[in-house]
Amino acid sequence: MEKKLKYEEWFFQSDYDLETAENLLQSGRNVYCIFLCHLSLEKALKGLLIKRLNQFPPKIHDLMYFLEKLEITPEDTKREFLIWINRMSIVTRYPDDLKNMIKMFPDEHTNNVFRQTKEVQRWIIQQ
Repeated sequence: MEKKLKYEEWFFQSDYDLETAENLLQSGRNVYCIFLCHLSLEKALKGLLIKRLNQFPPKIHDLMYFLEKLEITPEDTKREFLIWINRMSIVTRYPDDLKNMIKMFPDEHTNNVFRQTKEVQRWIIQQ
C-alpha cells in the first residue's frame, strides 16, 4: 500500500513538536527541548520535500541532507544554526552523560535555541 503524500500533516507535526519543545523549555527540560526543536525542523523539511518534490521522505534525521535535496540555501545565520542543531540532535538523542548534558544547556542558551528554531521553522514553511 502506497503512503499518501500529505505535506500538511508534516507541517502540523512540526508545529506540534515546537509547542512541545516550548512546554519542555518552560518546565526546565532543556535537553529534550533541543531534541524537539531539531525534530520540528526535520518534520518541516520533510513536509517541504513532499510539497515541492512529491517524494516521501526517507527515515533519516540529517537536516543538511534535506536542504541539499530541496536545493535551498538559507542565509548564513540560519545555515550555521541548522548545522549546529543538526550536530546536537545526536547528543541529545543518545546522551552519554545526561547530568553533564543538562549543564551544557542552561536556560538562557536553550531559550535562544528555541527562538532560532521558531524563526527557521517559519522560513522553511514559507519556502
